[in-house]
Amino acid sequence: MSTAEERPVTLPRMTYEEFLEWADEDTLAEWVDGEVVMTSPASDRHQDVVYFLVPLLNRFVRFHGLGKVQGAPFQMKLAQNGREPDVLFLAAAHADRLRPTYLDGPADLVVEVISPESERRDRVQKFFEYQAAGVAEYWLVDPLARVAEFYQLEPRDEPRFYRRIAEDEYGVYHCAAIPGFWLRTEWLWAEPLPDIEDALLEVIGQAYLDQLTERARRHGLSPKGTAAE
Repeated sequence: MSTAEERPVTLPRMTYEEFLEWADEDTLAEWVDGEVVMTSPASDRHQDVVYFLVPLLNRFVRFHGLGKVQGAPFQMKLAQNGREPDVLFLAAAHADRLRPTYLDGPADLVVEVISPESERRDRVQKFFEYQAAGVAEYWLVDPLARVAEFYQLEPRDEPRFYRRIAEDEYGVYHCAAIPGFWLRTEWLWAEPLPDIEDALLEVIGQAYLDQLTERARRHGLSPKGTAAE
């Protein structure tokens, strides 16, 4: 979880299975090369961005049947480390990696929201871990600096390296891991953050409006929110 500076604790080295048994859902910790690394609680702005991205991505993915979105705390087990990304997306084609309490292998997209204490970990340690593990897409979101960086693995390279992908001329980033999804980076710095439904109506368009209208009809409501005749 990108929430604070890593703080090793005085615990014996342990396997990942032992770590999962030791930690509970309220434990702020990651497993790094057999050692437990503790983190601190997230800031208010950090959580605002996470709670915007998780439902936005989740509803888009569910609408199109593309896979699964998880927010922290949920572990992603890589070759040497067990990390807890702020947001991850797993494509339906890789559903066999999902375990009841963790993801066994790389996600298709990972988002880390940077705090001052986590910057080196997110930009250096996790960057190279995720690249080596085959996380196809990595977003780094810095709410304080108002900077979002988007990286995609170059499929033609061997070994594969991250290539930074810029927004288009309108400040829109087009996601490769989630087909059809795009994001206005200015949404991440807005005060307050955009309403999720407004963002989805812009990203998905008429098909999402049609779904909302049909849901209202099933609940006996007209599109204007009054009882249907």
